[in-house]
Amino acid sequence: MTEDLTPAEAYAAARARAAEQATALAPFREMYEFGLDPFQIEACQALESGKGVLVAAPTGSGKTIVGEFAVHLALLQGRKCFYTTPIKALSNQKYADLVKRYGPGKVGLLTGDNSVNGDAPIIVMTTEVLRNMLYAGSQALSGLGYVVMDEVHYLSDRFRGAVWEEVIIHLPESVTLVSLSATVSNAEEFGDWLDTVRGDTEVIVSESRPVPLWQHVLAGRRMYDLFEEETDHGGRGASRREVNPDLLRLARTENSRTYNPRERRRGKMVREADRERERRQRTRIWTPGRPEVIERLDAEGLLPAITFIFSRAGCEAAVQQCLYAGLRLNNDEARQRVREIVEERTASIPSEDLHVLGYYEWLEALERGIAAHHAGMLPTFKEVVEELFVRGLVKAVFATETLALGINMPARTVILEKLVKWNGEQHADITPGEYTQLTGRAGRRGIDVEGHAVVLWQRGLDPGHLAGLAGTRTYPLRSSFKPSYNMAVNLVDQFGSHRSRELLETSFAQFQADRSVVGISRQVQKNEEGLEGYREGMTCHLGDFEEYARMRRDLKDRETELAKQGAAQRRAAAAASLEKLKPGDVIHVPTGKFAGLALVLDPGIPAGRTNGHRGFEHHDGPRPLVLTAERQVKRLASIDFPIPVEAMERMRIPKSFNPRSPQSRRDLASALRTKAGHLNPDRHRRERSAAADDREINRLRTELRAHPCHGCDEREDHARWAERYHRLQRDTRQLERRIEGRTNTIARTFDRIVALLTELDYLRGDDVTDNGKRLARLYGELDLLASECLRDGVWEGLTPPELAACVSALVYEARQSDDAVAPKLPTGNAKAALGEMVRIWGRLDALEEEFKINQAEGVGQREPDLGFAWAAYQWASDKGLDEVLREAEMPAGDFVRWCKQVIDVLGQIAAAAPKENSTVAKNARKAVDSLLRGVVAYSSVG
Repeated sequence: MTEDLTPAEAYAAARARAAEQATALAPFREMYEFGLDPFQIEACQALESGKGVLVAAPTGSGKTIVGEFAVHLALLQGRKCFYTTPIKALSNQKYADLVKRYGPGKVGLLTGDNSVNGDAPIIVMTTEVLRNMLYAGSQALSGLGYVVMDEVHYLSDRFRGAVWEEVIIHLPESVTLVSLSATVSNAEEFGDWLDTVRGDTEVIVSESRPVPLWQHVLAGRRMYDLFEEETDHGGRGASRREVNPDLLRLARTENSRTYNPRERRRGKMVREADRERERRQRTRIWTPGRPEVIERLDAEGLLPAITFIFSRAGCEAAVQQCLYAGLRLNNDEARQRVREIVEERTASIPSEDLHVLGYYEWLEALERGIAAHHAGMLPTFKEVVEELFVRGLVKAVFATETLALGINMPARTVILEKLVKWNGEQHADITPGEYTQLTGRAGRRGIDVEGHAVVLWQRGLDPGHLAGLAGTRTYPLRSSFKPSYNMAVNLVDQFGSHRSRELLETSFAQFQADRSVVGISRQVQKNEEGLEGYREGMTCHLGDFEEYARMRRDLKDRETELAKQGAAQRRAAAAASLEKLKPGDVIHVPTGKFAGLALVLDPGIPAGRTNGHRGFEHHDGPRPLVLTAERQVKRLASIDFPIPVEAMERMRIPKSFNPRSPQSRRDLASALRTKAGHLNPDRHRRERSAAADDREINRLRTELRAHPCHGCDEREDHARWAERYHRLQRDTRQLERRIEGRTNTIARTFDRIVALLTELDYLRGDDVTDNGKRLARLYGELDLLASECLRDGVWEGLTPPELAACVSALVYEARQSDDAVAPKLPTGNAKAALGEMVRIWGRLDALEEEFKINQAEGVGQREPDLGFAWAAYQWASDKGLDEVLREAEMPAGDFVRWCKQVIDVLGQIAAAAPKENSTVAKNARKAVDSLLRGVVAYSSVG
């Protein structure tokens, strides 16, 4: 090509090449065997020119190369680079990568668990570690030139996201920020904010995947392409993605074949197996089983594959199903290599623990090339699965969605069993962003020519909806930033209240809130124009129709108020009836999910706050614990009793009855049905409506009939316009309140937190008291509760195991609330201390309510959860793993993770506790040593 250039063009090209060779980017590019993509080059050039960068690109596209270039620049300039990641597993992986390139002398690691070479010029760390260093004014920050924030889209995380914004806001101005994000739809907005708080920031967005992704639906024996690609005849035009007509036809045919659920009640429905056989014979379309899917992909050369199942139990069950089906994906040589690696990685685990952890069943599956991957697994086991998968020795992994957010573990194929998952509150459709993140694992750069995403056919599947998920790039970055007590004392200590307030106003949360106000203001203006039109439409020649409409509304409001009062009276009567119940009463639950015959096991607690986790509720009566005729033990709420309830019969509850035992529940439920199954509840008579005798309603009706507009022939037309006017006026006022509420929201919350801390003597104006300095060292959801416990000496005199039990209540949160059975607690001093912690929380909770600090908005102290106290106590008391896990009824991975979090907070308490006349600091360090043993000690991540 060079001979085609003119002398001037050739000279210009030579100068450009010489200029590039003089940059830091040129030798950096030579470190890689492959050429850099345009977006990587653009980002690196911006970085070398002194700008900060935000790189938003798909999973697996090589964003981290830009972060590695920042490391390269820092070393060239003799400055430091901090490389932050959201999870310890990513930190460990990136540390290993950088050590391989630059050697162990130049790279350090700080994750809370591990501290390796902390004075190195390159330090890999979790984002929380950097936040803590900034607040503490660590000497390690001197000479810092670059900070890489990998997976910066984590700032949307409602539990941890605020940490990312704290770091971005508080980093010194001299530090250049490199932000690496998944593809988000509002990257420009995020970039504008970075420009505001960090200075000149280049936004580089790449939506092209390095490996093309093909979307499929597997139905029965056939794999359907989701899209039918159509291009212009020249072959260079834009492709148009239409949903495969064969798939649409299949969906129409299959989804129209529904069965009538009433047939089940009539006894006409055939057995499940017969119906399944009949359906297969009729249509030959079914949802393939898990072993069947893996065999099919293996036959077509589409392994390794990750199957996403939104359930830990489902992942384990999938592995068992493949084993029972005789599935083997490894040859003898691969099996031997797997065994060698596994035995090497687990050599430090005692043999008695291996049995408890299900090691031998896990190893058998690994040797066959099959594994599960979820948060309930021991971290060491997860690491082994990841290593074997990357090496190609595990070819089928069944994983929860947490893998999609975790370390680099790409596959050739990704399988989604369903497009619905449990979000902690309900089963909900996965979002386009979640779909993109899950399927982003498909296609290994440099290995696969193309990646494949396979969705399994399910009755009711809508190909159009699936195409929308696959074709939409709507994954907006939403700030989850909220001030906390720890943040407040640290800010005031460094900057004073006024400057702190100004700093918080620069958060991305406030930036987004301020931008949203512009659109709301425009809507208010439109509404005001609409109100003028409605006012004209309701004008009546006989009189003031606005006054007449107001009287109609007053009448309706009064009728509604009386109806509510009647409902409240009925609820009060129902609550009073519940208070009379005794254990052994047989009742009829009138409504709700557990309607029907029930036996009262425990009348319930009096009115007050729930034993819940996030937020709180008020209750207007007891919550009886009952055994239903269907053998379920449930704690009912007042909503289940809209009418009063009376005991229909009495039964003796055996002393040996155990609500956790299925056999015990079965026997007692059988006795309940025998004793009272023939009884019918008394029918509740409805009372006369209060509205019929209400003087105010009678007065309003009389005045309404006497109003001039009442006789208008067009009265109802005017009334419709008046109703529209009223609704639009109400909506407009709500919008105006939203504008008022979104302006300075973060600062207002900060002001309320400062006021509460001042009340508790943590702050005095711009001065931080000794109490405040202690709080500044405590990070976590229950920072203020921990500080108050230290101030009140709640933990003084406790043994290390007892202290571990108490501290566990500050970190643990049950995955599902289970208020049917109270958690088991250590006796003696530990139990008394835990009770005192709950009482202190109650006092703080009342104080937060007084200062309008709302837990529902993510600010404030949730109730401490005592569900891990016994397990922490047992483990710190040197009990065996088998005994602890059996009594805790908890997977090993969860146990290790909670222990590590307890250890982290114990370390903070040891640093914050009084050094004189106190045993807490010494016992906290001893508790750390007691917990950091066995599976907890030899799990390097978690």
